[in-house]
Amino acid sequence: MTGPHGVGIGWRPEIAGFVADLPGLRFVEVVAEGVAASGPLPAGLAALRERGVTVVPHGVRLSLGGAEPVDPARVAHLGAVAQLVGAPLVSEHIAFVRAGGVEAGHLLPLPRSREAVDAVCANVARAQAGLPVPIALEPIAALFDWPDDELDEADFLTEILDRTGAFLLLDVANVYANARNRGTDPAALLDRLPLDRVSYVHVAGGAEHGGYYHDTHTDAVPPPVLDLLRELCARRRPPALLLERDGHYPPAPVLRAELDALAAASGFPVVT
Repeated sequence: MTGPHGVGIGWRPEIAGFVADLPGLRFVEVVAEGVAASGPLPAGLAALRERGVTVVPHGVRLSLGGAEPVDPARVAHLGAVAQLVGAPLVSEHIAFVRAGGVEAGHLLPLPRSREAVDAVCANVARAQAGLPVPIALEPIAALFDWPDDELDEADFLTEILDRTGAFLLLDVANVYANARNRGTDPAALLDRLPLDRVSYVHVAGGAEHGGYYHDTHTDAVPPPVLDLLRELCARRRPPALLLERDGHYPPAPVLRAELDALAAASGFPVVT
């Protein structure tokens, strides 16, 4: 699979002009549900495609971890967006967003149980059957663990990846957030994950509120997350890194500096 490469950024309409002006940019990620499956693409996204920039659709509503089968219409939409942008792959979360017909509006964590592994694998298989390209799965940041966990995080993720053949979208900000809130070592998880399955990596900022570290996507990337990124690259550098920012956008020089920091931590060429 020829996937994304180098340093990229999440494309959002609010920063479309900034993204368009990045001379070395080779890939972006777009929230799939924000793109009309029938087209046309937003002008800024279409211009990037014309430049040869790889676009990866990132889904947030499949609910792969739900007990109910994935909605075929949502799978079809994700697949249609992938074809519209000529994507080499799509990505989604190991999480659930609805149950009993009720939409949560948030990505919710799964109990790390055998039953949950079976549910995720069944839904990933259903999604794969309806998608024109491979899928990468992203573990989420969670503020709590379920009391009936049977597997630790590494075993839970590895079993899902092994059984589905999916790729891993590793979010180092999520790894940091989970470890900080659990009081564990984030680098220890890296040693137990199948890093050869990583398609690309998310990097994002966060902040502490009420004694917990929250993966906000609206704050600067903190030094410990950059340190963890360096740890990851020292073990096995992923093919690509993506800066996620979903609000409270800083001035352009600040965003450029964050992209440069990702390049410096990984050894990838700067894109600014």
